[in-house]
Amino acid sequence: MDLNSASTVVLQVLTQATSQDTAVLKPAEEQLKQWEIQPGFYSVLLNIFTNHTLDVNVRWLAVLYFKNGIDRYWRRVAPHALSEEEKSTLRAGLITNFNEPVNQIATQISVLIAKVARLDCPRQWPELIPTLLESVKVQDDLRQHRALLTFYHVTKTLASKRLAADRKLFYDLASGIYSFACSLWNHHTDTFLQQIFTGDEAAATNSLERTLLSLKVLRKLTVHGFVEPHRNVEVMGFLHAVFERLKQFLECSRTIGTENVCRDRLEKTIILFTKVLLDFLDQHPFSFTSLIQRSLEFAVSYVFTEAGEGVAFERFIVQCMNLIKMIVKNYAYKPSKRFEDSSPETLEAHKIKTSFFTYPTLMEICRRLVSHYFLLTEEELTMWEEDPEGFTVEETGGDSWKYSLRPCTEVLFIDIFHEYNQTLTPVLLEMVHSLQGPTNVEDTNALLIKDAVYNAVGLAAYELFDSVDFDQWFKNQLLAELQVSHNRYKPIRRRVIWLIGQWISVKFKSDLRPMLYEAIRNLLQDQDLVVRIETATTLKLTVDDFEFRTDQFLPYLESMFTLLFQLLQEVTECDTKMHVLHVLSCVIERVNIQIRPYVGCLVQYLPLLWKQSEEHNMLRCAILTTLIHLIQGLGADSKNLYPFLLPIIQLSTDVSQPPHVYLLEDGLELWLVTLENSPCLTPELLRIFQNMSALLELSSENLRNCFKIINAYIFLSSSEFLQVYSGDLCRSFCELLKDITTEGQVQVLKVVENVLKVNPALGPQMFQPLLPSVFRGIIDGERYPVVMSTYLGVIGRVLLQNASFFSLLLSQMACECGQELNQLLGNMIEMWVDRMDNITQPERRKLSALALLSLLPSDNSVIQDKFCGIINISVEGLHDVMTEDPETRTYKDCMLMSHFEEPKVTEDEEPPTEQDKRKKMLALKDPVHTVSLQQFVYEKLKAQQELLGEQAFQALMETVDSEIVTQLQEFLQGF
Repeated sequence: MDLNSASTVVLQVLTQATSQDTAVLKPAEEQLKQWEIQPGFYSVLLNIFTNHTLDVNVRWLAVLYFKNGIDRYWRRVAPHALSEEEKSTLRAGLITNFNEPVNQIATQISVLIAKVARLDCPRQWPELIPTLLESVKVQDDLRQHRALLTFYHVTKTLASKRLAADRKLFYDLASGIYSFACSLWNHHTDTFLQQIFTGDEAAATNSLERTLLSLKVLRKLTVHGFVEPHRNVEVMGFLHAVFERLKQFLECSRTIGTENVCRDRLEKTIILFTKVLLDFLDQHPFSFTSLIQRSLEFAVSYVFTEAGEGVAFERFIVQCMNLIKMIVKNYAYKPSKRFEDSSPETLEAHKIKTSFFTYPTLMEICRRLVSHYFLLTEEELTMWEEDPEGFTVEETGGDSWKYSLRPCTEVLFIDIFHEYNQTLTPVLLEMVHSLQGPTNVEDTNALLIKDAVYNAVGLAAYELFDSVDFDQWFKNQLLAELQVSHNRYKPIRRRVIWLIGQWISVKFKSDLRPMLYEAIRNLLQDQDLVVRIETATTLKLTVDDFEFRTDQFLPYLESMFTLLFQLLQEVTECDTKMHVLHVLSCVIERVNIQIRPYVGCLVQYLPLLWKQSEEHNMLRCAILTTLIHLIQGLGADSKNLYPFLLPIIQLSTDVSQPPHVYLLEDGLELWLVTLENSPCLTPELLRIFQNMSALLELSSENLRNCFKIINAYIFLSSSEFLQVYSGDLCRSFCELLKDITTEGQVQVLKVVENVLKVNPALGPQMFQPLLPSVFRGIIDGERYPVVMSTYLGVIGRVLLQNASFFSLLLSQMACECGQELNQLLGNMIEMWVDRMDNITQPERRKLSALALLSLLPSDNSVIQDKFCGIINISVEGLHDVMTEDPETRTYKDCMLMSHFEEPKVTEDEEPPTEQDKRKKMLALKDPVHTVSLQQFVYEKLKAQQELLGEQAFQALMETVDSEIVTQLQEFLQGF
């Protein structure tokens, strides 16, 4: 591509590509795509985006195309890779001038230089770092900033490389430039501090930006640039300087107002200081040892003493708490149970921690966390009143868990309490004892303190197991507090029911459950919405608990379910509805069929909720989960839900519909339980299977459920189902088997095996295209035992239950393999006998014995030649299935089933689904469960004897090992 002639054309097309008109935009994008692989294209782009007279949007687009081109074509091995000559020209052009006036474009140029550096620096681009170091020294403000910005992105990118050779290069780079980076940072920091105190706001803003960038560079160099940073004086000097600089910047934040333009950048810089310490601690815990004392003193003073008042903003407090937490729970600082097994570095760090966390310090931290940080704020109380649902979502931590103050304080409390529980337990218990009895509803502060202390007891539940008699506390105080109905007492009602939820799985006597259910039922009628939502959460924890007993809960089921349903209708936020639905689902799941009388209202409401949640896919997922448990509870009665249920399954599992991305997994689960509980196959239920072909093509992690669904259709109504879909299914399976895991292969063959089981007459014909590969797998000695076992199961079914089709298949295979039919049969029997140990399931082992015995009686010389192997497998099968009656000393086949009995279900067991019943009925027709192997062996041997005559039969029996014959005779006593 000639630069002079091409520049005008490329510029014109780039201009068109910025158009809002798709008729102009699309052809331009297509043309640019074609040019991507043209030599010289990226040189033209470089000329365009470095020409500051051109339109900003065009230059922006040119930068993006250049950046994407680096990812695709810069590596030597890439298809259509850039030539070394062009890359050399481009590298030189990129660092000629650091004078980009537009911030966004400057950032993109810095990023793309870093991308090239990742691939080429230092070997092909040795001049990059020296050029950057020179450029950050220039007096021109713009050039200095842009060079510093690029220096940061290059350092960040090189620091992220993980191969040993790349790490070595970065260590060398860090050692070479660390001193310069420190002096650069100190220079910009001192300049900023001087300017801020003289009131030069504009200059201070510029200097602060440079301070921030140089600190970002130092962070990467410090954390990733040294193997043993504690041995480097400059590194440790910088880290110790961080504390002094932090104090200076915090004082700065005290002096400048919240409206100051520097404020936001100043807070970002303060946070970056703490990130340096946190990252260094994370990557180099032992190198951090000399900083432990200072870090703890610094963080504790700003978070837990008056030193932080007026300067410590929320995000800074969070970072300080994270620093304390990381030191407290750092695994590297915890000695082994036998101290002598610990490293000297661990013991040194542990000693520093122990000397810092004295009883007075721990007591003050604990008291301050509970009585200051745990208190509900004015802002939170206002939110409780004005937006109760928003308050409950906020209380769970939301997405910003790491950076939100309340969850951060709670995690710090848990970690410190766990580490020092012997010291802190008496402190917390003293706080609890001081709050005995109900609190005056007029004393807001006392109520908030009680709320905070109860919060601490809930968070520390596991640590307090041996120190708190929770059952007595529940009966003597907490239950009474739940009954205080005054509006101002609602924080305590909410906190107490939350507290019970925390203790329910730790220590709570089973016989107290009815009292708790009574309290929950009352609180679900509380006048305050937040209390009701928290009560629903505790109910979920209660029914989810290991010691939950249905009989205790049943007297309250109707009223609780009704109240939960009313709560579901009342709440309006998507998150809250999901939460209440989840509680309902848990209740339905635990009580199972006992829910049937009470679900009418929910069943009527769910279609409306589904319609209202069209834009909220996560809420729809919650509805699907509820429906899954509902269907399981309703059993065969779930058929009444089909007008609503089946369209939902149809939509959720249709990969051509956008919502399937969110709904597919739950949709497949719902489809499966619907089939498992369906009393019969309806035309609508059959029609949904049209979605399956596309699902099988996806070959995703949902494939296992897809196979379960196919099997469910086979058990539900094999003839109807296979009449419509066997062709499609066979084609899908043939495609799948070309490229599928071993497990997937087994799943496909299990479906075929089930088809042969339920429809032995037509099944082999329906899946005829699959059977040759199965037969070939047996002959070739498939190496995976689980696959071989399934192959033998499939062919065993055909041989035992459709001998005529087996003969046709054998003839076809003999033709394809170019072998004699008898030779192929002999090879198959030989491999079967040889690989019998691959079969582990007793049913399949018996099937193998029945199938091979079905070849008898025979005068075929090949079958007689393999007679010994057939008898060996038969005796193995008898050992598997025969049990001895100790009284009569006779044997019986333990797999025989004579009639169907409804199993007696205990309270803890789930009742059988309709599919379970269908499988039982199917087993009553299955030779494995209806034919006595003992009798079958006897009859086949008797028939063989009659066919050959006594003398020839005895000669045949002599080919069998005498020990096997003895065992056989023992099994056949009485015949």
